[in-house]
Formats: sequence, C-alpha cells, structure tokens
Amino acid sequence: MHTVKIPKIIKFGENALSETEYPKNALVVTTAPPPLNSKWLDKMGIQDYMLYDKVEPEPHIETVHKVIEEFKSKNLSAVIGLGGGSSLDVAKYSSAEMGIPKILIPTTFGTGAEMTTYCVLKFEGKKKLLREDRFLADMAVVDSYFMDGTPEAVLKNSVCDACAQATEGFDSKLGNNFTRTMCKQAFEVLYDAIMNNKPENYPYGSMLSGIGFGNCSTTLGHALSYVFSNEGVPHGFSLSSCTTVAHKFNKSIFYEKFKQVIEKLGFDKLDLKAPVEEAADIVMVDKGHLDPNPIPVTKENVIQCLNDIKSGNM
Repeated sequence: MHTVKIPKIIKFGENALSETEYPKNALVVTTAPPPLNSKWLDKMGIQDYMLYDKVEPEPHIETVHKVIEEFKSKNLSAVIGLGGGSSLDVAKYSSAEMGIPKILIPTTFGTGAEMTTYCVLKFEGKKKLLREDRFLADMAVVDSYFMDGTPEAVLKNSVCDACAQATEGFDSKLGNNFTRTMCKQAFEVLYDAIMNNKPENYPYGSMLSGIGFGNCSTTLGHALSYVFSNEGVPHGFSLSSCTTVAHKFNKSIFYEKFKQVIEKLGFDKLDLKAPVEEAADIVMVDKGHLDPNPIPVTKENVIQCLNDIKSGNM
C-alpha cells in the first residue's frame, strides 16, 4: 500500500493570490522587506494581519524560536508563509509548534515546499532536513504573479532546484507509480519551459515536482549539495553540478536532459572550500537522502562525485 499526502486545499493559476480569502488575525511570515511585502500583501487583499519580515536566507532554528516567542500569545488564526523556501520553512515549523493552521504561498518556484512535509532549517550552523506530517500545509496558493520582477539569478536557481527534485524523486527507491508519474510530468513541463523560454510555466512545474518528490524523497544529488550550501552557495546553484554528477553515478534516465537544462541555464563550475574527505564524511551522515538512492553509496563513491564536481567532470 502507498500513501499520498498533499495540502488539504491547493489554489493555483492566474489570480489565485487575489481571489483567495485569508483569515483575519493571521501572521504573515516572510523574508521580503517593505515595500516589496506591502506590494504582495496589497495584491492578496489580506486585512487584519500581523507581520514578521525578518526571516533570513537559509534560516536557523533560532528564527523559529523568535517567531513563536513574539506571537504565541496573540491568539493567531493561522500562519501564512509568503516567500521562498526559507519563509515557508519557518512558517511550517512555527505553525506546527503553535498548533495552528498554515497557508503557504511561494514567491519563487523551485523548492515545492508548499506541497511537502519537508522542512529545512539550520541547527548549530548546519542545514538539517526534517520530515513530519505536521509540516503539511492546510492550504497552498500558487500564482505566477510573483514571476514578474524576480531577479534572473533567483529564477535560475529556483527552476534548477525544481528540476533536481523532480528527477531525483523519480529515481528514489521510496517512489511509487503515482510519485513517478508526477515527477516525470513535472520535469517534462520544466524542461519544455527552460529549453523553449516559457518561464510562466515554472510555477506549475514546481508545484507538480513538490507533489511528486514530497511523497517519496530526493537522493544523492541533494546529499552532495548540502556541503556546498553550508559554504554559502545558493541551493539551486549547488544542485546544478551535484544532481548532474549524481545522475551520472545513478545512470539516471534524466542524465542527458538534465545536463541540457544546466547548460541552457548557464551555471558556472562549483568550488569546494572544505577538504574532500571531510565533506564526504558530512555527506555520508545524510541517510535521509542516501538510503533512498537507487544505487548504494559508499564514501569512496562520494569522494569521486565531489572530485568530479570540483573538476567539472560531468
């Protein structure tokens, strides 16, 4: 038997943001400062809300503690995560701890976080992947409105993330017919959008990717990427090389097309500051990504993958 978990309500497409009704006395959690968040909130038409706009990129668990401490006594109706994966992850954890509903609204389209039970936060300076049912959204709102004005680098990193999640999710040993169908369809949408310059389709592809990989897992590419993310490399950028090398190792059916996507997006070669042996030890601890990998992974395999990434041997 297989179980599929998605948000209770998914609203997507043109005008989803402005046509959704939001509860009063909700807390909006975001990374975006004024006037940007004011523009977004005006578009939403939300009224009678509170705002926390101090979420940092790659957020730490201490940020969650600050949110809870400041707002736990405010009798909140819901937490609304508005932003990229960082904002959504802080909203997920905060709302779960406070026991109130969560509404997730992505403004970048790569993590698929609005669809998943995953939450990524830093603990003692290191990124940690958490997976709990309580992180699942009560409602997700996906609208391409946010594409307009998004910096090119953010779009590129985000769509690379979505492609990596879809293709790694398809290969995951935890997958099933449903997840593989969703992941394959997600990558087909994203591949077409990237290769034929149709970025307006990124949100839909990212949403499908989130539904797919969110009900199985990502694999070796993500495990490799975290050592680069810990050195400050944007997540999507780190996946450009890490997932390519992982697909080569796994003999993935997506290897050639993923390489085409990376070349089209124009990513540079990655550099690793840490010694390869030490980085490999960090990767090997990440059983959440390595155990579902379609091929068993040894430390020697990881060292070879990291060396290939550093040398650009894709």
